[in-house]
Amino acid sequence: MAEQVADMGVVVRRAGGPEALEWTRLDTAAPGPGEVRMAQHAIGVNFIDTYFRSGLYPWPSTPLIPGGEAAGIVEGVGEGVRNVKVGDRVAYTLPLGAYRTRRVVPADRLVLLPASIPFDVAASIMLKGLTAQFLIHSCYPVKSGQTVLVHAAAGGVGLLLGQWLNVLGATAIGTVGSAQKAPIALQNGYSHVIDYRAEDFVARVAEVAGPKGCDVVYDSVGKDTWRGSLQCLKRRGMLVCFGQSSGPIADFKIADLHAGGSLYACRPSLFDYIASSEELQTRAADLFARLTAGDIEAHIGQRVPLRDAADAHRALESRRTVGATVLLP
Repeated sequence: MAEQVADMGVVVRRAGGPEALEWTRLDTAAPGPGEVRMAQHAIGVNFIDTYFRSGLYPWPSTPLIPGGEAAGIVEGVGEGVRNVKVGDRVAYTLPLGAYRTRRVVPADRLVLLPASIPFDVAASIMLKGLTAQFLIHSCYPVKSGQTVLVHAAAGGVGLLLGQWLNVLGATAIGTVGSAQKAPIALQNGYSHVIDYRAEDFVARVAEVAGPKGCDVVYDSVGKDTWRGSLQCLKRRGMLVCFGQSSGPIADFKIADLHAGGSLYACRPSLFDYIASSEELQTRAADLFARLTAGDIEAHIGQRVPLRDAADAHRALESRRTVGATVLLP
């Protein structure tokens, strides 16, 4: 069994802005029963990382190590581990703890990475890709011919949703935060793209979708868009709010659903949809199959050294990023 080794990583000792991210030495323990130690080759950055860093989401312990997805190579295995071995290429998504060069993780949270998928692609797509998978297959099962609105269409999840919806035969309408991002969304499955900072997206969606409206809206923006999202839905349509990049929704009332036409709303979390190892493996297999077949493509817009994670957070929060951001140890 491997012994404890010196490591480096990014921690947060007190909630705050990007400057709270501290590059520091860490120790990585030997893997215990059912655990694996892996050398991380790439780490994904997601908006949820900023929610934890800022204190918007409560911390399970202090100091906090952010990060929810990574890919690398197995360095050591603990007693009873049978699903992976030393030298295997693996990837995972977990709520926290990824911003480090090495890590011990539960073996049942790992998925084997096909040789055709590079580490940086895997790290950019585990959380985002599995999110896209459960959103359109389980949270609201999208069917061919339906009309779907996706906010932040040029973001990491948004680009994957556009491609996946196109493959399913749905009409995908996307919103973006700047005119520069519109062509990128159009190249990734969206039939119509709206700059919601320059246009009234509710009026534009009505023009595109007609009086019927959208079957479902996938909204990761939150405060700035949720009320308009409800107005874009057809009778008995569904709002799926899976993020809050503009801030949390504070004034939602259950009566808003009645007023909009017997609407539905949900606030799902990926980790409730991959709670079992079996469900994780099934969703990951579908994701990897889509990638390998070329149905969807990962878009890495930014590659940043792990020690400069604060710069990655600043760019993400100012909405200057396109596609996914990956940290490289």
